[in-house]
Amino acid sequence: MARNRTVYVCQECGRNAPKPIGRCPNCGEWNSYVEQVAEVSNSKRVQQRLIGHRSEPQRLTEISGDPWERIPVPIEEFARVLGGGIVPGSIILIGGEPGIGKSTLLLQVAAVIANTVGPVLYVSGEESARQIKMRAERLDIASDDLFLVTETSLSTILDHIQSVQPDLLIVDSIQTTYDDRLDSAPGNVSQVKACATEFQSLAKNNGIPTFLVGHVTKEGSIAGPRVLEHIVDTVLYLEGDAFQAFRLLRSVKNRFGATSEVGVFEMQGYGMAEVTNPSEAFLADRVVNASGSSIVVTMEGTRPLLAEVQGLATPTSFTNPRRTANGVDVNRLLLLLAVLTRRANIKLFEQDVFVNVIGGLRIDEPAADLSIALAVASSVLDRPLAADLVAMGEVGLSGELRAVSQLPARLNEAAKLGFKHALVPRSARSRQEPLPDVINTIEVRTLADALSAAVG
Repeated sequence: MARNRTVYVCQECGRNAPKPIGRCPNCGEWNSYVEQVAEVSNSKRVQQRLIGHRSEPQRLTEISGDPWERIPVPIEEFARVLGGGIVPGSIILIGGEPGIGKSTLLLQVAAVIANTVGPVLYVSGEESARQIKMRAERLDIASDDLFLVTETSLSTILDHIQSVQPDLLIVDSIQTTYDDRLDSAPGNVSQVKACATEFQSLAKNNGIPTFLVGHVTKEGSIAGPRVLEHIVDTVLYLEGDAFQAFRLLRSVKNRFGATSEVGVFEMQGYGMAEVTNPSEAFLADRVVNASGSSIVVTMEGTRPLLAEVQGLATPTSFTNPRRTANGVDVNRLLLLLAVLTRRANIKLFEQDVFVNVIGGLRIDEPAADLSIALAVASSVLDRPLAADLVAMGEVGLSGELRAVSQLPARLNEAAKLGFKHALVPRSARSRQEPLPDVINTIEVRTLADALSAAVG
């Protein structure tokens, strides 16, 4: 006979506890435990059902099939982030802020796969079929092999999959899907984990690639247990500012390709449009010969991107000057301002400093240190940098410049867009990879030398 028991589950990592705990001993999060009622016998039946297909050991040399055989996706920016296409049997989790364009992008992907490969099943738990139809009409999407269903029950969804036999499955979203064999509400840790595990088993055993849409928390991470990101093969984030047209599809986990790869899209009236040359798009509205502006070549996965970093320093009327960063880490900005003050004699203790990366791009790599420092110094001195100059280099606390990775690829990309000069660390010359001759490299050892070369 089934009996219920009360457990407390951490919403971050899924750890169980017999009583509520203030701080999770596993992941360290505070106040993350919620009360749940679990039915013991039901949990066992769900576990037995999830075991499902029984596998047998195989010799590695006897396994047939190309593990890198992919389903081609005509949307090149989307295929780039996935590593070249959709791997059969893979399960992909995509998250992003509400209204950022997740459903729009996946509906476009579903349409092109339905027109080129085979039937696609789009399962929506948040919108009606009529709402999706209206979006499809706006996007000019029409395909006889694209099937829509509005359902949240896992058992019913599995029945639809059995009847349609799709070549691609999209579930929007995993937080609204529930297994009626569990007593907990949709979106709880046990429900999300059970449903994701069921979809994983379905994808692996039947070779059906599956996209799962995930909600995000106020911190920007995907809601639900952290184990959800471990279950899936690929985790994608759709990023961007709701007030700007550019959207960045970023890969943070990919078992079949490079991580931190980025695809760039532009939200238009007819849907997500690919941006084939993001660097040119990010620099389209740049004002040359303006102080406080510098250009950096950052690496997003395997792709070099040129971005404009703007700095503004103004006298402050407050005791503690403001430090505001948009697109870069504010702690990294504080470090660079301290180095500028101490090592380059740029006085900033009476200045409010603002730094912004144009286009909604976020730069986390240290290679942007030199460009950020030059933008701030250019604003303080009111001297513009050369319009055809790019700068790359990591700044140390002693004011020294350290080499960056993949420098030849960065320089080649800058040369393609017409830049003639590049400020690079002198230590880059000692590395084994030769620097290309397509651009004039100005090698500097310290931040003070770089300021002298750039602004005099």
